[in-house]
Amino acid sequence: MEECVRRLLLLCVFCAFSVSVCSGACAEVDSDTEAVAGQPFKLGCISCKMRGEVEATATVDWHFRARGQDEFTHIYSYDGQESNIIDERFLDRMEWHGSRKTFDLQDASVDILNVTFNDSGVYRCIFNRILSYQHYEFSTIASKEVHLTVVGKATRGTASIVSEVMMYVSIIGLQLWLLVEMIYCYRKIAAAGEEALRASAAEYLAIASEGKDNCGGVQVAE
Repeated sequence: MEECVRRLLLLCVFCAFSVSVCSGACAEVDSDTEAVAGQPFKLGCISCKMRGEVEATATVDWHFRARGQDEFTHIYSYDGQESNIIDERFLDRMEWHGSRKTFDLQDASVDILNVTFNDSGVYRCIFNRILSYQHYEFSTIASKEVHLTVVGKATRGTASIVSEVMMYVSIIGLQLWLLVEMIYCYRKIAAAGEEALRASAAEYLAIASEGKDNCGGVQVAE
């Protein structure tokens, strides 16, 4: 019985931990690299702090190197309050999609609206982060690159398909494990209940038999 309870508690803890890992913490997920012409596209860029308990502020700059060019051009900046589109090629076509209502930026994703074939190339986002300790400040720089290809029609990559299949396999496996554990515990509890009933019945019969013997002894004595 106690083993069954421990298993169920362990399962609950595992489920809670899985949910927290998936949704609670900062995770540096790579951006998609294929956009469809005429549709919006999110350029992903995430840089997690190494010390989550340290207060920090950050600014973000995006740079772009078009296909066939040799140098990057500064196209966008964000400081936690205001965004600034620097390159006229992206005027009215670039929007902030990252961390909001904080100066401690960790997600610097941006949306490109109405993607064109000229948007193909390499995008680089740069985090300028200042960590504030008790007696000093420490400046760090982190950068990520996204190699973007613009196509006329969406295609699903092999990695995306495998990732989705693995996600469903994990969910089904967890559900099957939960079902097996529930059946195991139900059978164990049912068996324990039947054993308790048999013990109670045997005890009742023993008491009744003892009472009957006592009554017979009283009659003989009379």
